[in-house]
Amino acid sequence: MIGRTLGFYFGRRFLGSVLGIFVGCVFLIMLVDFLEMARRVGERDVDTTTLLLLILYRAPFFTEQLLPFAVLFGAIGTFLTLSRRLELVVARAAGISAWQFIGPAALAAVTLGVLSTAVYNPMSATFKEQANQIEAQIFNRQTGLFSASNSGFWIRQQSVDGQAIIQAAAKADGGRQLSGVTVFVFDPKGVLTERIEARSAKLESGAWILSEARVLTPSIGVQTYDQYVVATNLTPNQVQESLQSETVSFWDLPGAIDAATRVGFGADRYELQYQSLLARPLLLLAMVLIAASVSLRVFRFGGIGQTILGGVAAGFLLYVSTKLAEDLGEAGVVYPVIAAWFPAVVGALMGVLILLHREDG
Repeated sequence: MIGRTLGFYFGRRFLGSVLGIFVGCVFLIMLVDFLEMARRVGERDVDTTTLLLLILYRAPFFTEQLLPFAVLFGAIGTFLTLSRRLELVVARAAGISAWQFIGPAALAAVTLGVLSTAVYNPMSATFKEQANQIEAQIFNRQTGLFSASNSGFWIRQQSVDGQAIIQAAAKADGGRQLSGVTVFVFDPKGVLTERIEARSAKLESGAWILSEARVLTPSIGVQTYDQYVVATNLTPNQVQESLQSETVSFWDLPGAIDAATRVGFGADRYELQYQSLLARPLLLLAMVLIAASVSLRVFRFGGIGQTILGGVAAGFLLYVSTKLAEDLGEAGVVYPVIAAWFPAVVGALMGVLILLHREDG
């Protein structure tokens, strides 16, 4: 049985490697995001503090998906370093098996997965919501009445006035507030009757309240209003579902699933996100097992480069298969529970199988 001191030593080395890789990637992504955002801001009067705050708020959302790779590379680096310095050889001579070597790293990976799901994801969702609000303020400031967006968000609704398609540059408060809004209103026959452009829109009971609106109709022409009302039958939950909001945290997902089900919207997307977050500790454990299967004995057999490349490729394929399964689950081809858990379970079992073959014959 591995001792507490040695276990803490192996676990500390693993955590140090993982956190070092993760923090380095975070800074790199923040630098690239800063340069891209500075380009987008262009000539707008935005101070550096606001821009840096925006980048800081956006970083957790963009870097949350990096954790499996950080665990994979951190585990490979840790095991290779311990092997190169003959620390694992000495431990083996003392009667400690490979499974005991892996134990501290596996426990640390599962703990990281739990913290990532329960703490980091809610923080990421909160910060992303703050970033959306700051971004909306930046791109609606000193740009005339309207803001342009290359992508934006789209909502389609049916109300007493007919169909309407709403395009917004940014959203806040779970989709209840939109900015940079363009609304195309159609009559029951499908003929375009109005084009409305507004600085912002707020969802009230049964209506969108548009601020600083400019309405273009074929018969009258252009008219401006401080406020303009567009009828809607959408609820806040339906709007949030339509916008495919990425700012729903782990703790809010059960409520979002229940609300989407009650109003008749498909909850597969929320269910998939929820199950994927639940499966994250197992996914990180699978990354450790894959790393151990390719790095514990590389110095004994040689071929270090090829073995490491094989481990990286295996981890990358596991990650790609996870995303592919999530896409299939989101499309309704596979049940969300199966789509979320199957890659992690298979990856963990494959890692165990390889280790059993190499270590125990």
